[in-house]
Amino acid sequence: MSAALAVEQLPALAGEAKSGGSLADFIWFRCGGPAEWLVRPRDVDDLSQFLAALDPEVPVLPVGVGSNLIVRDGGVPGVVIRLPKSFSQISVEDGSRVRAGGAAMGITVASKARDAGIAGLEFLRGIPGTTGGAVRMNAGAYGREAMDILIEATLVLRDGTIETWPVERFGYTYRHSETPEGAVVVEALFEGTPGDPAVIAAEMDRIAAEREASQPLRSRTGGSTFKNPDGDKAWRLVDEAGCRGLTIGGAQVSEKHTNFLLNTGDATSADIEALGEEVRRRVRERSGVELQWEIPRVGERA
Repeated sequence: MSAALAVEQLPALAGEAKSGGSLADFIWFRCGGPAEWLVRPRDVDDLSQFLAALDPEVPVLPVGVGSNLIVRDGGVPGVVIRLPKSFSQISVEDGSRVRAGGAAMGITVASKARDAGIAGLEFLRGIPGTTGGAVRMNAGAYGREAMDILIEATLVLRDGTIETWPVERFGYTYRHSETPEGAVVVEALFEGTPGDPAVIAAEMDRIAAEREASQPLRSRTGGSTFKNPDGDKAWRLVDEAGCRGLTIGGAQVSEKHTNFLLNTGDATSADIEALGEEVRRRVRERSGVELQWEIPRVGERA
């Protein structure tokens, strides 16, 4: 990756900008190249002013905790925005509503709703990413999706404009939204229904136990690899194609849940992506189904 963006080309920033900032340090797969610039803005105004002044030709990629991301080994050109803890505030509002910063984790939002007696957000317990990521990709689990609870979300667009979009404007489909490229989700307003905290807690515990039993949570992974085709399950097709435990380099198809790929210790992102493509090929040959990637793959190949 060429270091095309010199420090003097970066706009003023109250937060932090790091050249060659490591993404593998926090991406769940723990592999992949660095960001050309890893930027952590101090607050929404700081982010807005930074993006407004940044050359429009420079690509911008928001990244949460990287629980559903493959960063290619050549790294990510331009600017990667990672919201710091100051963007993780959560508050409860009237009408069974919960307002969450873009960096707030799903489990924390679900727990806040539980404590306030707000039902309907329990499924966020099963999503190991941030609010911003959930809004952008319409994250879902256990029969519900972000679009089912979202009222509105605030974005800082690539040109620095701050806008609040109602849920309808996101054009949600399965694991997809019309969130513009380079836009950063900085806050979301969710709505549930009144509920009994004990019942809500029991449902969250059930979700946690089900995830622990069925998913390789203690491994270096990136969540569900492929989208479920209409009327079927990706894991079943992968298993049927004989891919359980399949390896390429340090990458492996999970024995526990075949829609998860693992870094067994020394995998490169190229290993993981090649394994995913081999799985797609075998499934296509076995069943005729063309599996679609659910994990975004970003950056340049080494």
